[in-house]
Amino acid sequence: MQKTIAYILTSIYAFFFLLTLVIFHPIQWFCFNVLGYNAHKKSVDWLQFFIMRCTNILGTRYTFTNSYKISKNQPLIIVANHQSMYDISPIMWYMRKHHPKFISKQELGKGIPSVSYNLRHGGSVLIDRKNPRQSLPAILKFGEYIEETKRAAVIFPEGTRSKNGYPKPFQTKGLEMLFKKIPSAIIVPITINNSWKMLRYGKFPMGIGNHIQLTVHEPLKLTNFEDKQELIKQIETAISSSIKP
Repeated sequence: MQKTIAYILTSIYAFFFLLTLVIFHPIQWFCFNVLGYNAHKKSVDWLQFFIMRCTNILGTRYTFTNSYKISKNQPLIIVANHQSMYDISPIMWYMRKHHPKFISKQELGKGIPSVSYNLRHGGSVLIDRKNPRQSLPAILKFGEYIEETKRAAVIFPEGTRSKNGYPKPFQTKGLEMLFKKIPSAIIVPITINNSWKMLRYGKFPMGIGNHIQLTVHEPLKLTNFEDKQELIKQIETAISSSIKP
């Protein structure tokens, strides 16, 4: 019975989700090309808000827990586990004051209304994960951009999404590169729970009635750690210990 309801709700959700992407695409174009970065940034923020509202059709709820005051005058490296594409919008919305930018695979840079445009023009970086000669310099340049603008780099060190909620070991190369290029960064570990359940049946129908929870752990100043491998272990432990598959 639940799966039958999921088919109906997913069809409704898909219509409003695609409509949202189509509506915001020209809004983004106008803001970026006519009004500049700040206007474009706000249009992207509201895009994330409405994407989240679309998922409410599926009975999805969001809880964002943050007990810490995070500086807006220093660059951030937001490190999170990765469970599905539905990790993205809540991070972008709830952390919007910090201007989060993503390291994304280059395939997402074309063909998706609104999403591809923002990835190409909003400050994120698109990489070819199969081509280190392209991806490594791109990540280094991205790190320099974050350091200079004091914005937030978002990285999912697991590399791929967890399909059952259980965390995968961190791949540390990307983090190490960001540490090198963003020396004044504050590290913000975030644990994400239950977004994998959105795809528990696959892409269609989607899971319904999920409570996606994001928990911010104690921010860490990069300059306080000489041993970067120990820092990575501490970040991974903080994130993994709060995952509830």
